[in-house]
Amino acid sequence: MLQHFTPEDKEDDDTDHHKLARALARESVDTADDKNFAVEEIRRVITSMDNKKAPGMDGINGEVYKSVFEIFPEYLTAMYNGCLNRGIFPKRWKTSKMIPIVKPGKENCDDASKFRPISLLNVAGNVLEKLLIKQINHQICSHVLMSGNQYGFMPQKSTTDAAMAVKEFVEKALAAGDIVALISLDVKGAFDAAWWPSILNGLKDYNCSKNLYNLSKAILATDPPVFSLII
Repeated sequence: MLQHFTPEDKEDDDTDHHKLARALARESVDTADDKNFAVEEIRRVITSMDNKKAPGMDGINGEVYKSVFEIFPEYLTAMYNGCLNRGIFPKRWKTSKMIPIVKPGKENCDDASKFRPISLLNVAGNVLEKLLIKQINHQICSHVLMSGNQYGFMPQKSTTDAAMAVKEFVEKALAAGDIVALISLDVKGAFDAAWWPSILNGLKDYNCSKNLYNLSKAILATDPPVFSLII
């Protein structure tokens, strides 16, 4: 079941194209470093954590972590900036407690696809991921590097905005007497199949700051995640 949810990345199966992409992703970048995480920036991320969300392998939930931060804000800030500046994402923060949830209507199915895996990571690692994503999104948005038609995973955008954009397009076309055709694609297992060399090379194409790139590389390319299946 774990192999279905977390397919292994086998270099032996690489084509010449994939070998080149993998080699490029492993090369260092010479861009300038982004600024360090500020105490208030980290506080906002930690404050946004859901107290009711189940904890990861360490058993520490959002409520406890918030209390720890209020007692040791400078210590945790130094810890996260140490990870950023050294390009380190601790291996224990990659250790996930995976719980398979049966999809509605698939109770009698014998295929592994009947399950929707819920991956529970340690709160400390989730905070660092959110800090990293916020910094990368800031670079992308401030330099207008992403298409205006990108709605998913973008700050202050949602599927509602995408639906309204489609509605406006259709209304204008019909008012002009044009014919409108809509094609919808659902890519199966898109996130399961996201290949880390392509992600890193995409960051390179955007001239991602060196420390953000190295931290992304530490998450994606070294010490792959460890999953503990809980049934």
